[in-house]
Amino acid sequence: MNRKTLVLPAVAGLLAPVLAACGGSDSGSNSGDAIVVGTTDRFTASKDAPAPLDPAYAYDVGSWNILRQTVQTLMTQPKGDGDPVPEAAEKCGFTDSGNERYACTLRDGLKFTNGDPITASDVKFSIDRALAIKADSGVAGLLSTVDTVETQGDREVIFHLNTADATFPFKLSTPVAGIVDPKDYEKNKLREGFAVDGSGPYSLKADVKNGELVDAVFTKNPNYKGTLELHNDKVEMRSFPDADAMGAALEKGDIDVMTRTMSPQQIQKLGNAGSGGDVDLVEMPGLEIRYLAFNTAAPSVKSRAVRQAIAQLVNRSELVSKVYGSQAEPLYSLVPATVTGHSNSFFNKYGDPSVTKAKALLAKADITTPVKLTLHYTTDHYGPATKKEFQVLQQQLNASGLFDAKIQGTPWAAFRPAEQKGSYEVYGMGWFPDFPDADNYLAPFLDKDNTLNSPYANSEIRSSLIPQSRREADRLSAVSSLTSIQDIVAGDVPMLPLWQGKQYVAARDDITGTAYAINSTSTLQLWELGRGVKS
Repeated sequence: MNRKTLVLPAVAGLLAPVLAACGGSDSGSNSGDAIVVGTTDRFTASKDAPAPLDPAYAYDVGSWNILRQTVQTLMTQPKGDGDPVPEAAEKCGFTDSGNERYACTLRDGLKFTNGDPITASDVKFSIDRALAIKADSGVAGLLSTVDTVETQGDREVIFHLNTADATFPFKLSTPVAGIVDPKDYEKNKLREGFAVDGSGPYSLKADVKNGELVDAVFTKNPNYKGTLELHNDKVEMRSFPDADAMGAALEKGDIDVMTRTMSPQQIQKLGNAGSGGDVDLVEMPGLEIRYLAFNTAAPSVKSRAVRQAIAQLVNRSELVSKVYGSQAEPLYSLVPATVTGHSNSFFNKYGDPSVTKAKALLAKADITTPVKLTLHYTTDHYGPATKKEFQVLQQQLNASGLFDAKIQGTPWAAFRPAEQKGSYEVYGMGWFPDFPDADNYLAPFLDKDNTLNSPYANSEIRSSLIPQSRREADRLSAVSSLTSIQDIVAGDVPMLPLWQGKQYVAARDDITGTAYAINSTSTLQLWELGRGVKS
């Protein structure tokens, strides 16, 4: 494969999962025994982030994976990927030719887990609430095209949009659009702590210690009415401090399934085990990306030339080879190579890494070298290989003689609020898409009220290109505007894409449904898991 062009064999959502060993069957039987799932995601309530599981605040893959089990949305992404389909809704669709009026009819007899009926007014309350709170996480930006929400009777909801938005059905499938009970959630205030009440497939019981969720028990919701078929009655999700502890628990039989984030070494070991063990590794395509973000107002990287020089020096192939091996691919755009609208904009502009070209960029801008800066990363959110990844980046920059870079790791609970406040000049982030469309790799970072709280603003992107791309229901017709956005990003470098990753699940061989346990947007689909017979 030509690693520069990053042309993968097929669209990610259409690729079949690859199984090592003998499990991964979709068949299975319900069981009263909880299926225990391990994760290294950490869930902490703090002064800066007191409401980690409120749909109006939560905006990271770990929190969303709890909400997707418990809070129902009007639309949902189907099992095999593709366009979203009705979930709490019986039907939804645009009712005008301009993609500015979207109407949904609720399923008859919807109830919250406590038995209270769900009406159209509850949907309106939930959407209006998220927009009114406008949490600093930036999640309300997904609903930025909503002008007003209208109800007609108990089952009809009409969204009047302030501009055309062909991606709106996808946005209604995300947790920020989750339906919550006005009895449990205040209109203008976030719900602090770890309580979650909705109408999703499961109810949640949270075990909290010292302000941290350590164990989440999902129990089948008898009032659930939607499209999802549950293959179990109960799933327990345990949070581990690191991948080694999670792996040890799987080996001992304390957990049944191991999800994100495993170490590259664990994945390689399990993949090489063949069919001799009682643990199966499932490899599946993913749309996760990693990137460097720049605080373009920070003195050290305020000059575009400095950011361009970093883009000219970073060697993605070496980075991936040394840290992730075959588990990732170099990425030359914020949009993954397998998503419609992707363009290799960074490679087109910078080509292969070059110290000579980077030096010329800095000299032309009269930048004194070496440029001193700190690369910040989170120690506990994106997996155990993150530190090594930043060590490689540091070495690449410093080896040029043009930079004097240091690295600094911080736990996610402190890292995310600090990033939001603009405390970091350069920092590493990951992105697990809200939905599989190029818009979701661009607008959340580049539009107003962006998720990074970035000072970078480009008027052409915000006023023209993003709205233009959203007018196109046929996403192939949006490629031109999407490409233009990516080219501008490559020139200004407010962010620097690094790599696109695969996804893995490891499970004991009596667990079924593992091939669908995670979809392409890294959504945990715990309802797919069942307990069968060991092979």
